[in-house]
Amino acid sequence: MNASQNRLMGLTKELAAEWASTKQFWSDTKSREFERRFLDELFTGVNQTVTNIESLERILTKIHTDCE
Repeated sequence: MNASQNRLMGLTKELAAEWASTKQFWSDTKSREFERRFLDELFTGVNQTVTNIESLERILTKIHTDCE
């Protein structure tokens, strides 16, 4: 799961960097609306997902340890 978490975080960082670059050329009301409606929600969801993956990883590690 750690590999998936790292991949998700890496792709999200890449998207954020690309968006920052795009904002240099597209900075109007529609771009701000797009960021607010889609990217803010996406980034929030990714952060929540990473937190949930970490929790699940801890639970799975405990289960594995308890079963040994």
